[in-house]
Amino acid sequence: MSLEYDIREVELAEGGRRRIEWAEFEMPVLRQVRERFAKEQPLKGAKVSACLHVTAETANLMRTLQIGGADAVLCASNPLSTQDDVAASLVTHFEIPVYAIKGEDNQTYYRHIHATLDKKPHITMDDGADLVSTLHKDRRELLNEVQGGTEETTTGITRLRAMAAAGALAYPIIAVNDAMTKHFFDNRYGTGQSTIDGIVRATNILLAGKVFVVAGYGWCGRGLAMRARGMGANVIVTEVKPLAALEAIMDGFRVMPMIEAAPIGDIFCTLTGDISVIDQQHFAVMKDGAIISNSGHFNVEINIPALEEMATEKRKPRPFVEQYILTDGRRINLLAEGRLINLAAAEGHPASVMDMSFANQALSMEYILKNVGMLENRVYTIPEAIDREIARIKLTSMGIQIDVLTEEQKKYLSSWEEGT
Repeated sequence: MSLEYDIREVELAEGGRRRIEWAEFEMPVLRQVRERFAKEQPLKGAKVSACLHVTAETANLMRTLQIGGADAVLCASNPLSTQDDVAASLVTHFEIPVYAIKGEDNQTYYRHIHATLDKKPHITMDDGADLVSTLHKDRRELLNEVQGGTEETTTGITRLRAMAAAGALAYPIIAVNDAMTKHFFDNRYGTGQSTIDGIVRATNILLAGKVFVVAGYGWCGRGLAMRARGMGANVIVTEVKPLAALEAIMDGFRVMPMIEAAPIGDIFCTLTGDISVIDQQHFAVMKDGAIISNSGHFNVEINIPALEEMATEKRKPRPFVEQYILTDGRRINLLAEGRLINLAAAEGHPASVMDMSFANQALSMEYILKNVGMLENRVYTIPEAIDREIARIKLTSMGIQIDVLTEEQKKYLSSWEEGT
C-alpha cells in the first residue's frame, strides 16, 4: 500500500473494522448525513486535517467526510486515547492516512500533528486546539490555504477564543462544542457515563458510600456529578463561578473550596479546562488512598510535577494507576497519568452520544465550504439551524414525534398586538 501512515500494527485491522461497524449501528444521524453526502458530494476536493481521538466513532466521521468527497487525514488529539485496531482499519480498509499510536510520547505526538499538516489542509478539525496552535506557531506558510476549521471541545474553544481576542487567529473556526446537541449528549450524558466507566475500570472500587469530589460544574461536571450520585456516592462540587456554584447547590450537591474538600474526598475528578486545579496544598491534606483523576482535555488540571516532588516512592499497583507514596506514608493514586480518564482507561463516549457531535462536525464543515470568504477570523457558535436539524433527525431515529405549530400559533408568536 502506497498510503503514508504511522500506526502500531496493520494486522490489528480486522478487529478495528468490527469495532467500527458496531459503533455505526448506534450512529443513525451520522448515517443519514453520510447518505446525503454520498449523493451531493458537498466536500468534494476539500483537504481536511483532523486531530481527534482515534476511536471507532471518529472512524465513522472520517468515512463520512471521505464519502462526501473530502481528502482527509487523521492524527490523535491525545497520546492515550487511540484505539490501535481502529487506526489500522482506517488505513487498511478505508485508505485514510492515520498518524496515531496509543501511548505515543510527546515528541511522536507532535511529529504526527506535523505529518497531518503536511496535507496542506483547506479545513482543520480539532479537539483541544493542538493542531490549530501548531499550525499558527510552526507552519504559518500553510495558513493561506486554510478556509476554516471546527473545534470539538471546551478546552480548545477557550484557547481559540484567546487567540481571536489577541488577533492571532488566522481563519474562522466553528465551535462545534457550543451546539446544544453536544452539550446535552456529549458533555452531560457522554462524559458523565464514560468518566465513571474509566474510573471504575481503572480501580474496580465501589462508588456507593464514597465522597466524590467533582471539580467544575460546567456541562461535563454536571453530567459526572449526576452519574456519581446515581451510583450512590456523596458528591461535592468545587467551583470558581458563582452562578455554576449556585446551580450545583440548587441541584442538591455540597459546594466548597477544593482545600476544604481535599481532606474528606475519596475520589477526585477535574473537568475545568484550567491548570493546577488540584495542587500541592491539596495533596498535602488528602486521605491515605485518595484517588485523583481528570476528565478535562489536558493533564495540566492536576499538578503532577508537584506530586512527583512530594513523593518518596512511586509504584504501579494496577494498569492505569500510579501510586505516589508521600513522606508520611500516605498513598495518593493518580489515574491514567492525569489524562482523559474516560478515553485512557475506558472507551470514551458511547457511539449514540458521538453520533450527534460528529454530525455537527460534518455539517459544520459543509457550512464552512459554502461560506468561504464570508466568515471573519473568529470563533463562531454553530448555526442554530444545524443544531435543530440534528435534533430532528435524532428524534426521528428514536421513533419519537413532536407537535408542529399551527398557522394560528405561528402568527401569535410573531405578533405583539394580542395580550391577555
